[in-house]
Amino acid sequence: MIEIVDIRYCRLGTADLDGAVRFATELIGLELVDRGNGAAYVRGDDRDHNICYFEGDPADQTLGLEVRAFDDLAAAEAILQTAGVETRRGSDDEAEARRCMGFINFKDPTGNSVDLVVRPFHSGNRYFASRDAGICEFSHVGLKTTDAPRDEAFWSTLFNFRVNDWIGSAPLMSFDQVHHRIALFPTDHAGLQHINFQTESIDDIMRSYYFFRDRQIRIRFGPGRHATSNAMFLYYDGPDGMTYEYSSGVRMVDEEWRPRQFPFTAESFCVWGSRPDIDEFQTD
Repeated sequence: MIEIVDIRYCRLGTADLDGAVRFATELIGLELVDRGNGAAYVRGDDRDHNICYFEGDPADQTLGLEVRAFDDLAAAEAILQTAGVETRRGSDDEAEARRCMGFINFKDPTGNSVDLVVRPFHSGNRYFASRDAGICEFSHVGLKTTDAPRDEAFWSTLFNFRVNDWIGSAPLMSFDQVHHRIALFPTDHAGLQHINFQTESIDDIMRSYYFFRDRQIRIRFGPGRHATSNAMFLYYDGPDGMTYEYSSGVRMVDEEWRPRQFPFTAESFCVWGSRPDIDEFQTD
């Protein structure tokens, strides 16, 4: 089994690199770490970066997950190939662009691009917010799936992901005590469905709600509270059609946690009564 130890980054192609950087820094509240060679690196915690925007097709999206050591990377490569999954070993230049010491890339059964990275860079400088949004961590992503049970089996059989709850057929999965690090939402194509940053409190979420509303940023869902993770949340539109989320108070689970089945209803997504304006969350 492939042991994932951290969620590291998202790589997002963009048609407007300047616009993506402005949105990330001035609106989301991320710190610009570095920029050059058609790419920009931003973060919301003490990792080297959480998102790399690069000049390219907005449909070109990759999730980066960390394994512990080079031996683990080689073992992961063998496990995937034995399972019939095509892998590609990254070049030194590609690893430098990902700010890690090595990686392989593969696609899950839906076609989502995933990097397995070893020894990703950490920063010697603490995260310094460009806007006081209260961000404290890059926490999870939503992944699109064309067959949720199939992809759930892929992640829970080959990797150390476990399901902590379901909403309909959509599994919320994790490799550690955080309620979910990835969530698989059914649709008809591959891609990152949303990118989440944790904030310190509900006050940060509400401040951002009014901040976005005043600047006519489209709110897609919330403010609300998830029935599954218990987190308070706010989803909003970003560049190139990407949805971003702030949340606070995510549930921690232990080995005694028993996964629960929720119906695919609006109430399962929000116990406060907010209704989602997000395709993959539509229940009607």
